[in-house]
Amino acid sequence: MSTINLGNKTVGKNHPTYIIAEIGINHQGDVEIAKKLISKAAEAGADAVKFQKRSVNRILTEEGLKMPYDNPNSFGKTYGEHKVALELSESDYAELLAYATAENVSLLASGWDEESVDFLDDLGVSFFKKASADLTNFPLLEHTAKKNKPIILSTGMSDLDTVKKAYDLVSEFNDQIAILQCTSSYPSNFEEIHLNVISTYKELFPKAVIGYSGHELGISVSTAAVALGAHIVERHFTLDRTMKGGDHAASLEPSGFQKMVRDIRNIEKAMGSNEKTIQESEIKVFTKLAKSLVTAQDINPGTIITREMLTTKGPGTGISPMDLDKVLGKKVTVQLNKDVIIKETDIEW
Repeated sequence: MSTINLGNKTVGKNHPTYIIAEIGINHQGDVEIAKKLISKAAEAGADAVKFQKRSVNRILTEEGLKMPYDNPNSFGKTYGEHKVALELSESDYAELLAYATAENVSLLASGWDEESVDFLDDLGVSFFKKASADLTNFPLLEHTAKKNKPIILSTGMSDLDTVKKAYDLVSEFNDQIAILQCTSSYPSNFEEIHLNVISTYKELFPKAVIGYSGHELGISVSTAAVALGAHIVERHFTLDRTMKGGDHAASLEPSGFQKMVRDIRNIEKAMGSNEKTIQESEIKVFTKLAKSLVTAQDINPGTIITREMLTTKGPGTGISPMDLDKVLGKKVTVQLNKDVIIKETDIEW
């Protein structure tokens, strides 16, 4: 299994799950809300906060910019006005990068066009994230991969053939790749999440770090992804799920995000070793609850032990019933009364 460095942390097998709070556009276009989101994400245990950077006129045609966008989640009368309203300025990003650094979390953003990727690179982000919507945007993938920084690929709205082609393209220029299983519906139906794809990705892309980007309700699926081998977990993050905007309903609030982080860290501990052994904490319990070979009758010295002379009872301080066959046919060396645990020193071996 490959590892990659995201910010100041190594991510992959035998390393803690890297947890990304996807702020996206949940800042409502307000840098102060963005700062509060960063603080709350850091407090909840996130390793990184992620935004979305677009050059709006670059990613939409004139027709797309002028498309009517009149709905309860709209921040403008047209789709272009809506997107512009939710875009932070370059100076905002510089301010937020410094703020995130002070909060001890990495800041990154999914650059949705080449100019945005160049800006983020110059800003000093240590790695890139590509949105599911751009997995087929091969010119943008290539442009980003050539920056020679780790790159995370979300794979929503794609089939396996598309994922393979995108990975092959990026790997021509960059070997620091993570691939996230993702379903791009908000919120996602549980039947459409397909966590088992994580195992498929681990098999098909052994040099990549595999993770999960979720848009489902609750935290159970994201924690299960870790148990299945996800080394990165990304979830949308908001201050209030009832806020205006399309992503809030599929986001976690600070308390939910904190619980998810808690459960992920507990799952990491619980996964433990592949080796099955008796745990130190189990020894006293075993002694109390396990069984020993016990006399079913009085047995005189010199008697050869037969099966009807024995039964099994607790505590487990004597000879284990697993060794019954080893005891049968042996000679008793001391007087054994009925209903006592047989010790190894009571038998001539």
